Amino acid sequence: MSVILPPAPAVRLAGVACIVASATAFGAMPIFGKLAYADGVDVPSLLFLRFGLAGALMVVVMRVRGMAWPRGRTLWLLAAMGGLGYVGQSFCYFAALQYASAGLTALLLYLYPAIVTVLSAVLARRRLSGLRMLAVLATLFGTGLAVGGSLAGSTLGILLGATAALIYSVYILVGERVTPVSGAMASATVILLAAACVCGLAVLVRGPAFPSSAVGWAAVGSIATLSTVVAVITFFAGMARLGAADAATLSTLEPVVSIVLAALFLDEALGQWQIVGGAIVLGAVILLARSGDDRS
Repeated sequence: MSVILPPAPAVRLAGVACIVASATAFGAMPIFGKLAYADGVDVPSLLFLRFGLAGALMVVVMRVRGMAWPRGRTLWLLAAMGGLGYVGQSFCYFAALQYASAGLTALLLYLYPAIVTVLSAVLARRRLSGLRMLAVLATLFGTGLAVGGSLAGSTLGILLGATAALIYSVYILVGERVTPVSGAMASATVILLAAACVCGLAVLVRGPAFPSSAVGWAAVGSIATLSTVVAVITFFAGMARLGAADAATLSTLEPVVSIVLAALFLDEALGQWQIVGGAIVLGAVILLARSGDDRS
């Protein structure tokens, strides 16, 4: 059996920087989303515009740079990641919000770092170090404190939230194996276009609810560029350097970023326990950034 060597310190640091950038970009999305919803945009239309505009931008970048498109099995796997994985996770998450509190739904979604870590260890036959498991548990606990709020929900809501976490875990693990073949840019383009096609069908059935003002379109444009193109590319780039387990765990910075930005720009209250939870997540991120691969 081949031995998987730990990434060099410089490569690992670059990977951590990519995931932090991705989590920051993803974390800004709720802020832009609130502006879009206030302008009359509904969820299916927002997802279609998000993936469609982002995919179109990526196509232009690929053509300008003369990049090759994925082919064969890789192309179909990437399309499935977008049309089934990305869309399926989004659907389960937003459906769970109808049957469970926002706090419980967010906490269930952020089970995915633990799921990815365990599945990655089983599939790749990597030994789980105590340090890495401690970081995963710390991020889960810190996220629970950070999202706060009521943790009430029905059985259906819990199942939908857990399913969202499971789908996203599989999405990440498949991405770890598929995206290095075609590269982060080409992989993200196919994923986004496939997701846009599926969401476009939903908009055709329900009817569109697009922005009605410049502010709404600016919010949607920010979601498509910053919170999708930048976020997805930097996530895949970071995962290529760190592996799926550490990339998923570091991504728990996302809700912390959302909470801080909401406090700064939306005047939402920032409670004591949210600050403690955010500090725990940041501590776990620093711990992982300074650690090597899990062979100890």
